Amino acid sequence: MALFRPQLERFLSTKLHCGHSSTRTPTKNFFFATRPRSQCSAIAIDAPSSLTDVAGIRWGSTSLQGPREEMEDDIIIRSDGLEGFSFAAVFDGHAGFSSVKFLRDELYKECVAALQGGLLLNGKDFNAIRKALEEAFESVDAKLLDWLEKDGEQDQSGSTATAMFIGNEKLVISHIGDTSVVLSRSGKMEVLTDAHRPYGSNKISLQEIRRVREAGGWIVNGRICGDIAVSRAFGDMRFKTKKNEMLENGVKEGRWSEKFSSRVQFNGDLVIASPEVYQIALESDAEFVILASDGLWDYMNSSDAAVFVRNQLRKHGDVQLACEELARTAIDRRTQDNVSIIIADLGRTDWQNLPLQKQNVVYELGQAFATIGIVAVGIWMSSLFSS
Repeated sequence: MALFRPQLERFLSTKLHCGHSSTRTPTKNFFFATRPRSQCSAIAIDAPSSLTDVAGIRWGSTSLQGPREEMEDDIIIRSDGLEGFSFAAVFDGHAGFSSVKFLRDELYKECVAALQGGLLLNGKDFNAIRKALEEAFESVDAKLLDWLEKDGEQDQSGSTATAMFIGNEKLVISHIGDTSVVLSRSGKMEVLTDAHRPYGSNKISLQEIRRVREAGGWIVNGRICGDIAVSRAFGDMRFKTKKNEMLENGVKEGRWSEKFSSRVQFNGDLVIASPEVYQIALESDAEFVILASDGLWDYMNSSDAAVFVRNQLRKHGDVQLACEELARTAIDRRTQDNVSIIIADLGRTDWQNLPLQKQNVVYELGQAFATIGIVAVGIWMSSLFSS
């Protein structure tokens, strides 16, 4: 990895500008992001191997605001507190930033405590890991709902969250919502998570739809009660502790009739914070992991993302630059959402000696024709104004 160390040192020694200015405050073992309109950062765990650091992993992270009015995403990367593992998470908020603000600190602390400082992660009992993370997520959600009601003036915000714990030999993921994690193995991308959405015909979506209906909810145009398009999230008290109030407000606002409301009987929470937990072995062919919000995946499939990142790393070896370029590509493809990405280069690949992979030819041709069209229209409009 010495080949790319000078680039990284130069990068860390300069103030980073990406879209809008942002800052990150470094501490000994982790970085915290402020809440900018957009943000980019480089994080490298290059210290000698220790009990708390995972040697060799190089991190890149970025958050860019798309056409949304507000930036409600956040990212966090930490390498303290978990013996032999590093932690990274992407939060994709909705209806405000309050839930994300609460989660960025509390979720990590709860997970560290539940995992006994990494002791469970280093063991072989996956059921114990899964149970600990399920309890941590549900405990944090209960605390968040209480905080939103008492201190947030009954704030209606919520957030999806996907957290990953990376060690030298395995990756553990705890996931709710539609942020996704993908792993590149020798150029072949594996999608490691499923989106929790109340629409679609895949197995997970059908399970989510059935659960929502059994809890007394209904789905309109792929949204629970015609409102929210994810079925698992933190916060969102109107679908948990305030369901009856939500029902009454719907009548007042004319979204459904009083007769309809009288027939509804809730049997549980419509949106839940119970995570799906996965464990993946990281063998010698594991190259990098991409954790990103749906602002990326709704506009770029996993295969294209893998090829893009591999070629970026092949060109310059700078995982931060690769992360930023991937986010900009999503923005260029006219994503309608904010884009937050974390990339963990596992440090096992000699990027300089890898051949470049071919991009999606159909997409590239489409982009070329679109560019030609835009230029042609620009020339035509210029000729009109000048005549």
